[in-house]
Amino acid sequence: MTPRPDLACPYPTHARADSRPAWLGHSLGWLAGVAALSVLAGCASAPSQAPAVAWPKEAAPSAAPCPEGVPAGARCLRGQDSATSHYLILMPEKWSGVLVVHAHGGPNLGAPQASRANEDIKRWAITVQLGHAWAGSVFRQGGFAVTTAAEDTERVRRIFIDHVAQPRRTLLHGQSWGAMVATRAAELFPASWEGILLTSGVVAGPATYDFRLDLRAIYQHLCGNHPKPDDPAYPVWMGLPPDSKLTSAELGARVDECLGLRRPAAQRSAEQARKIRTIVDVVRIPENSIQGHLNWGTFTLRDVVQRTGGRSPFGNEGVRYSGSPDDAALNAGVVRVKADPQAAAQFKADTDHAGRLRVPVLTTHGIGDSTVFVEGSDTLRSRMQAAGNGARLVQTFVDSREHSYLGDAIYPPLFEALLRWVEQGDKPTPAGIAQRCRTMPGANVAECKFVPDYVARPLATRIPVR
Repeated sequence: MTPRPDLACPYPTHARADSRPAWLGHSLGWLAGVAALSVLAGCASAPSQAPAVAWPKEAAPSAAPCPEGVPAGARCLRGQDSATSHYLILMPEKWSGVLVVHAHGGPNLGAPQASRANEDIKRWAITVQLGHAWAGSVFRQGGFAVTTAAEDTERVRRIFIDHVAQPRRTLLHGQSWGAMVATRAAELFPASWEGILLTSGVVAGPATYDFRLDLRAIYQHLCGNHPKPDDPAYPVWMGLPPDSKLTSAELGARVDECLGLRRPAAQRSAEQARKIRTIVDVVRIPENSIQGHLNWGTFTLRDVVQRTGGRSPFGNEGVRYSGSPDDAALNAGVVRVKADPQAAAQFKADTDHAGRLRVPVLTTHGIGDSTVFVEGSDTLRSRMQAAGNGARLVQTFVDSREHSYLGDAIYPPLFEALLRWVEQGDKPTPAGIAQRCRTMPGANVAECKFVPDYVARPLATRIPVR
């Protein structure tokens, strides 16, 4: 099949001969053969290159026992790169020739732990089951550091190529916060990736997190115990003072005192029920996500503010909240925060993308995801269109409230469709992916909950613009 001209030839012209094992043909039988690759070699243009970086020579990884949940027969390699990032690489027993570089969700606060990669591959073992190699960095910095995580993602790709094998195709997979890392890596190192898969992704930049400041401000207005009157005074935009010893368990106790979240609804007071309903209706999050978002707006927000010089990149100045029993009283009583322009610019520079994604991009998102709102998908679409890359994006959506993992049936047709797009220029459709989910060998049809006709609404319909 002739590649689509609107892809601007994102594929490399040095592709190797097809070395796929025979077993892979049952699930990926449509992949292009050597003849198709020779057609792709005729492309005249290529993505722009990232600025030259003096990458240090990396030590080879070491063979290591595989963590729990890894498919039988896989070979595991571990190491720590020159920037101190731990990483894990898996080679399946029968390799498709495809490398999937994984950018994990989070971010995790505190010192990075090598064991984080064990959690990631256990969740994403489906990648290796499909015959693809998997490489994941733990990232050198704990906390909200996106650009360095993007660099670590590129570094583990280089380690794989230099010390493990030369992949036939290289895909970048960003999950949740890792999608923020992946979009950053895609713009910093555009020649490194031939296709991008973003799942449950943070793809709308800093505006993704505005509602968590809203939650802190509204919670404090309703509850007045975070901070408490006898705590050392600090503004809510700070998250917590740098030296605060407050733990997540202690925060949970404060929230339970005010809202009764740990109790059955029948055991809550009328006042607690009213406050919960106000948060749910105004911030537009389900009751069971309040505590998690408050944790982010406390501990992760503190990390963000410390990285932006003790200034707030978020604000709620001019936002009018609605949905409460008394909106006038709510808007009059909620503390107002003005975002610091320098902090906002610094945070944006580290975390955001401009839609300059020059290879096929395929996404999926649970429609009811309350951790990362599905409406952020509209921002990705708008930015890629504005950058002239709209034809390189296909978005799919799933009837699910899950965030971290949407089910084993969801990801194989996505990887398959993305590879076909990369290999043959055959752009997928949401309907085609939904249909393929139901017909793949061994598929659990009950899990195939793609909603082909769904279109994400603008983020501003979920989070007030400021």
